[in-house]
Amino acid sequence: MSAEIPASREVPQKENRFKVWRQTRPFWAGLFTMIGGVPIAYLPYGDMRLGNVTLAMQTTAGAGALIIGVLLITLGLTMWFQPVVRVFAGVAAIVLALVSIPVSNFGGLVIGFLCALIGGGLSAAWAPAPPVEEIERAAEHNGRPEASEEAGAEPATDPETEVVPAAAVPEQREAEHQATETTIDANGGRNSAG
Repeated sequence: MSAEIPASREVPQKENRFKVWRQTRPFWAGLFTMIGGVPIAYLPYGDMRLGNVTLAMQTTAGAGALIIGVLLITLGLTMWFQPVVRVFAGVAAIVLALVSIPVSNFGGLVIGFLCALIGGGLSAAWAPAPPVEEIERAAEHNGRPEASEEAGAEPATDPETEVVPAAAVPEQREAEHQATETTIDANGGRNSAG
């Protein structure tokens, strides 16, 4: 490169698409939830071999563990592809992780339980980034709040001084007819619901 051509600081467009996709949804929450579903579903059916010794962890609740594991994997995919329902998916993942403790060998030997619990918590806590317009508007004002026109505050000229707008209190209007105990029963002693 010559000194006349500055290097580009932006990532090429094809590599940038995954980053944008990942940042617009609870990516890590979905990943942890799916990772948590794998040991919960696998351990009740899997065998571990240590030399000539076969270690089987099969339980009578194997079908329940398989259902919980598959549901956790499905919830992880839901977090990725339907971020609108992230709170529901997060709460459901937390509940399924807690149910997996008695059903699936202590929640997939605690590994699946912890991963699903962390993923559910991340999903419930995730919030989308503010729109680009709000970020640009905040950059224009250098992080200083605008003075409210209704409060009658004027913007500060000194950068050290920050104007805090006064809270506008709505005026209380006098009611044309205030209901009292006597006015409620004044309609001939009859109350109608319609």
